[in-house]
Amino acid sequence: MIALAHGAAVGLMVYAFGHVSGAHINPAVTIPMMITKKISVGDGIGYIIFQLIGAVVAAFSLKAILPEIGAKVNFGTQGGPSELLNGSITAGIAVEIILTFFLVTVIFLTAVHKKAPAGIHGISIGGMVFLLHIVGVPLTGASMNPARTFGPAVISGFWELHWIYWLAPIVGGIIAGVIMNYIFVNKAEPKTKSVSSSTSKSKQLEQYEKQYLSRLENEPAKVETKKVSRPRKTRAKKSKPQSDLEKYEKKYLSRLEKQAQGEDVSTDEE
Repeated sequence: MIALAHGAAVGLMVYAFGHVSGAHINPAVTIPMMITKKISVGDGIGYIIFQLIGAVVAAFSLKAILPEIGAKVNFGTQGGPSELLNGSITAGIAVEIILTFFLVTVIFLTAVHKKAPAGIHGISIGGMVFLLHIVGVPLTGASMNPARTFGPAVISGFWELHWIYWLAPIVGGIIAGVIMNYIFVNKAEPKTKSVSSSTSKSKQLEQYEKQYLSRLENEPAKVETKKVSRPRKTRAKKSKPQSDLEKYEKKYLSRLEKQAQGEDVSTDEE
């Protein structure tokens, strides 16, 4: 029931607030999002601060409502690896890394991936939280979330092995986020580099056109008296391919010379 409650709560929160802020509710999710540039560093820091504040407020509410029962379990904070792991810190870190890796993998592939089916992110993330709690609670408490462990630790004052629940989830989240982003997520995003490059080049071409037209309007006398000398016939030399800008410049210079001689350039190919 505990695992089901966690999974349902997370899934519903994702559906309710996902369109507002992404509904990370977890520094181990926010940090990979910052590293992969899905959110800005400023937004990410703000998210983490308020995630921690929310966790403390939630733990304080639990203490106010159930002071005696909550105190027996340190108001829900994790206490490190269980006896099933023989209290091994290394094993506990490994378990939390693996659990968080799977959680963040599902988040990136269902909530971040542009080609993910619409509407499945909440149930997928909530379902994964449910399954990971079934597996992980008997081993480490299945934190997978530094904020979730931080709030109860502040209220209860129980900080034993608290660092595990910061280190392991963040490492697991970063590994999953980087792998999923660069192997799957980035490939699904539209390519904008070539478009922006061609747009920049078009603007440069437009600038050349304006410069030549302005020269034609403002310096008619100078253009009219310009003599065009025919080039001597020489042996053709191999030259480097001209860029679009060079071709455009040559074209406009040619048109200006024709206009200076009174030739009709309206039929020239654009």
